Amino acid sequence: MRSRPLYDVVAVLARLGVGIVFMAHGWQKIEAGITATGRTFDDLGVPLPTAAAVYSAFVELLGGAALIAGLGLPVTGALLFIDMAGAFVFVHADQGLFVVDGATVRNGYELVVALGMASLVFAAGGGGRLTVDQWITGKRRTGPDADDEDDAASFVESLRQAELKPPKKPRRSPKAVTAPEPAPDKPSPDGSEDDLLVASRRKTSRRRSSTTQPIKSPTDDKPEPS
Repeated sequence: MRSRPLYDVVAVLARLGVGIVFMAHGWQKIEAGITATGRTFDDLGVPLPTAAAVYSAFVELLGGAALIAGLGLPVTGALLFIDMAGAFVFVHADQGLFVVDGATVRNGYELVVALGMASLVFAAGGGGRLTVDQWITGKRRTGPDADDEDDAASFVESLRQAELKPPKKPRRSPKAVTAPEPAPDKPSPDGSEDDLLVASRRKTSRRRSSTTQPIKSPTDDKPEPS
């Protein structure tokens, strides 16, 4: 398993080596002159030779320096990759792999492929953390807006945690305690209790009927005088 600090140091060394090679080629084109470089490109069949000479000279010089510093690596790496892709297609593709094959200078594409792929790696985020880009990003994160971003992130995280929590089960109310139903009266084996209940009911009904009848006086039976 790779160590992150070790990878950062190796990425710095890789950027340093590739950036020096690019800067050397860019400075060589500027020192020879843009016009002379454009004529050379024209002889090699490069379209728009003057524009291509300007592009390749300044992108290689300034891009190499930016690569070493780690400044704008996604853009810098992409521009350098395009520069090497153009060199591969229009100049080196039909010259074979090797730049020098024995005693013959073949001007092959091994160098442009290696530089182009390294630039693509740096453009894709392989430049490590020891870069100017990381320093600028760290400054922005420690600015006044960093606290607001942290608060917003914590608020979103709290909402997610609330959604993940299982819903609380409703508490069950205690069951009402019901009094036991009275057991039915057991009939006596000889039926005497039932007879007493029936007799008491008859007596009460007779009493109620006697109280409701009107009482006749003895004078009510006498005939009225004519």
